Amino acid sequence: MSEFVKVAQTGEIAPGTGKVVEADGKRIAIFYVDGTFFAIDDTCTLSEEMIVGTEVTCPRHGAVFDVTSGAVLGPPASLGVANYAVRVEGENLEIAI
Repeated sequence: MSEFVKVAQTGEIAPGTGKVVEADGKRIAIFYVDGTFFAIDDTCTLSEEMIVGTEVTCPRHGAVFDVTSGAVLGPPASLGVANYAVRVEGENLEIAI
């Protein structure tokens, strides 16, 4: 069963950007797109990259991922990354781990 864990404040992530957080020993990238927060595994430091729409590109390999689901959109990756439920409680961002 998943448990929600506070990982950041809403004001720490500007629209169209990401931030890496640590929760339960995992590096997780949280993105803020069109007024909604999304969380996926921070594979290849995705949190540091520019978002184009809902897509983020791996700086090392060029693979493209959908920040809303973790799905792979472009090679060379063949598998997506894990995504996590996000909820906002006041100013707190929480993710389900």
